[in-house]
Amino acid sequence: MTTAYVYDFTEGSREQAGLLGGKGANLAEMTRLGLPVPPGFTVGTNACRAFLRTGSVPEGLDGEIAAHLKRLEQLTGRRLGQADDPLLVSVRSGARFSMPGMMDTILDVGLNDASVIGLAKSTGRERFAWDSYRRLVQMYGATVLGIDAARFEAVLTRRRRQVGAGDDLGLDARQLAETVREFQAIIHAATGREFPQDPREQLRRAVVAVFESWNGERAAVYRRREHIAADLGTAVNIQVMVFGNLGPDSGSGVAFTRDPGTGRPGVYGDYLADAQGEDVVSGVRDALALDELEHLDPDSYARLRAHLRLLEAHYRDLCDVEFTIERGRLWVLQTRVGKRTPEAAFRIACALVDEGMITWPEALSRVNAEQLDHLTFPRFDADPDTPILAHGVPASPGAAVGAVVFDVAEAVRRAEAGEHVVLVRHETSPDDLPGMIAAEAVLTGRGGKTSHAAVVARGMGKVCVCGAAELDIDPEHHRFTTADGIVIEEGTVVSVDGTAGTVHLGALPLVASPVTRYLETGTRTPGIVDAVARCLEQADEIRRMDVLANADTPEDAARARRYGARGIGLCRTEHMFLGARRRLVEDMILARTDAERDATLAALLPLQREDFTRILAAMDGLPVTIRLIDPPLHEFLPDHTESAVRIARAQALGQPPNPRDLRLHEAGELLHEENPMLGLRGVRLALAVPGLIATQVRAVAEAVVARVRAGGDPRAEIMIPLVATEAELRIVRPEVERVLAEVRARTGIDVDCPIGTMIELPRAALTAGEIARSADFFSFGTNDLTQTTWGLSRDDAEASFLAAYLEQGILSVSPFETIDRDGVGRLVRIGVDQGRATTPNLRIGVCGEHAGDPDSIHFFHDCGVDYVSCSPYRLPGARLEAARAAIAARHNRAEPAPTEPQPD
Repeated sequence: MTTAYVYDFTEGSREQAGLLGGKGANLAEMTRLGLPVPPGFTVGTNACRAFLRTGSVPEGLDGEIAAHLKRLEQLTGRRLGQADDPLLVSVRSGARFSMPGMMDTILDVGLNDASVIGLAKSTGRERFAWDSYRRLVQMYGATVLGIDAARFEAVLTRRRRQVGAGDDLGLDARQLAETVREFQAIIHAATGREFPQDPREQLRRAVVAVFESWNGERAAVYRRREHIAADLGTAVNIQVMVFGNLGPDSGSGVAFTRDPGTGRPGVYGDYLADAQGEDVVSGVRDALALDELEHLDPDSYARLRAHLRLLEAHYRDLCDVEFTIERGRLWVLQTRVGKRTPEAAFRIACALVDEGMITWPEALSRVNAEQLDHLTFPRFDADPDTPILAHGVPASPGAAVGAVVFDVAEAVRRAEAGEHVVLVRHETSPDDLPGMIAAEAVLTGRGGKTSHAAVVARGMGKVCVCGAAELDIDPEHHRFTTADGIVIEEGTVVSVDGTAGTVHLGALPLVASPVTRYLETGTRTPGIVDAVARCLEQADEIRRMDVLANADTPEDAARARRYGARGIGLCRTEHMFLGARRRLVEDMILARTDAERDATLAALLPLQREDFTRILAAMDGLPVTIRLIDPPLHEFLPDHTESAVRIARAQALGQPPNPRDLRLHEAGELLHEENPMLGLRGVRLALAVPGLIATQVRAVAEAVVARVRAGGDPRAEIMIPLVATEAELRIVRPEVERVLAEVRARTGIDVDCPIGTMIELPRAALTAGEIARSADFFSFGTNDLTQTTWGLSRDDAEASFLAAYLEQGILSVSPFETIDRDGVGRLVRIGVDQGRATTPNLRIGVCGEHAGDPDSIHFFHDCGVDYVSCSPYRLPGARLEAARAAIAARHNRAEPAPTEPQPD
């Protein structure tokens, strides 16, 4: 069976984004809806994947393109390259997931030295024809032939200066024709070949260039950042050109059905008269606000409003629409679900629920933990009289402070050295992506809210101010000058307020965001705070997994409860031995007799009991899982090298060393381990140090008694760490039960504390069925489980080779950030399945760093885990993602198999 690679816009729908790419699928959908879409066809992603596998165009593709092109010529009554009235087409990329500006586009394909004359005659506009040809030769040279785009731009800049023009509109037909000749000379000098005059060669090589751009550096960087799979490939959309640069009755624009910055309803966007879409997006000319179109062309504006309403109702979401008006006729060139700021995402989700467009599960599927995290970032606490360096368009909200830099390489270099930077450009292009990722904020002198800088920054959650036209930006000398004559050199620290659209000298003070204030105080205000609160309330209703906190102090426990924790999944008792109490632990280690050790433990008991009592009070009525001491004892001793230096210094001065220093140093030598992560720690300490576990359990039990007597509802649980075999748990558990029974007998109060274990070793996961016989619950410690499964130390790996592994693509993401599903994840699944095979209702949680990671939370939901436990500040995001995981699981169960063709 012959593989089909090319599809007419009339053949597809938005459900076929995997094959047609997002742009192609949406063009087909709009065609199906009857919107005025210029005709065209899509080369599917399967063709790109075949090309990337083999390095050559797949067999049959040229013929399919030729057949579809012939139908396009018949439909329009014009031929590609026709001398008197040529058909011109655009060639645009279109991956499944939106990657704005990251891949290549070539416009006006079909023009040559002969047809440009015919285009001038057929339109009656010589300047327009040569401007179109200029665009083609410039794009073709940079995109298809790989010539440095700066060489072409330098010619344009020189010609604009010669005539005193501020932009390309100042160049007449003769000057543009001369520019084309210069561009063609650049191509000949760089390649040894003339610019191709055969339109079909132009088209074929343009399609190949789009395929190749999938693996271009900027596309690869963007995919890594957005976690887009590298093997999807891109579609190519070939579409009849329509022209917004045919005079004052023509123009191009970008429209949003709602404000993508704030989420407020109402038509919103930019429009440029006598311009092509690339002029709007690049920001090379300052656009008008979209509502100005109502005065310039009321009929087109009214039709556009109607199309926007139809698209938002059809897609049931914010839509981003590119359009062109050609001599009074409106054409819709593209639509997609629009990128938006975190604030807009939450406000739009709630608004669409209120308007009856979507359900709450759909609304929660459209917001995520990363967006919620951004909303908790601090804001500037600027005095109204704080001097302002510049005003611009508030393109992406937030507050950022950094040193000014003017080129991508410097931004990346400084960021890698740990410095916060603000990238300043006239306007950004896709090649600036690495610098935008490295920067805390982006500031441009040109462009509006739909410019490249604005769209990409919003998608990444970066602070951005565009169109600060009053700044004289001088990248050559690495400085900018304000309207007041203040010169800001590279390295100067500035504050960028993406919400207000202002730039300030120095680092402004910060205050908590309104969302953080709500989480801390419960104070609810209209707008974004109310939207976040509603989403979290719905998330708590929908999620299956509980969300608990890792908290070691009463203060952390209280904060965790305010942030929505349903208990504590990990209370690390070793943190209670630091500070002034550390000396008591040192005394326990130095004890020579049981009596000395018992005396030290007795001194620790009331201190721990008080801590546990206060934590249980903060979490009254909710579970508190208390992990017995886990780290090796040498971690509580002074640094071995520092103690040796102190002793040697005293001896060098002829003074006797401090006796305690000597004893601590000797103890450190005795307890030294080559690999302490795998040494005397966890349950092994409980077996090796008599009385240690009994003291901790007694402190927990007595804290429970204190809370019961105070009228509370304490729900303490005791967790034994680092178990590798059931035998360890079988020996330690009776000791725990003995102490609980002793306190129960002495106080007359029932102290019922479930006793469980952490699964943090591969052997424990593989033998979880046996361990479950002696455990009331499991908690996966995925940090150590990752280290022991991968056979590496997190600290050492992150300090040495892990970055190289990520850079070389050996790893797509650090296994310490997101669960390694194939390795560590498989052990988690085995542990869950085996544990529940022994005890069907076994309560199972996860308390590693992965418990706050969105992707990992979805995995744990699928594994059947009962709860995740993360740091207090990650709780809101975890609550949201737990609900999103439940929604995704229901959707996957209900979703039928894909119906779109899968040719390869």
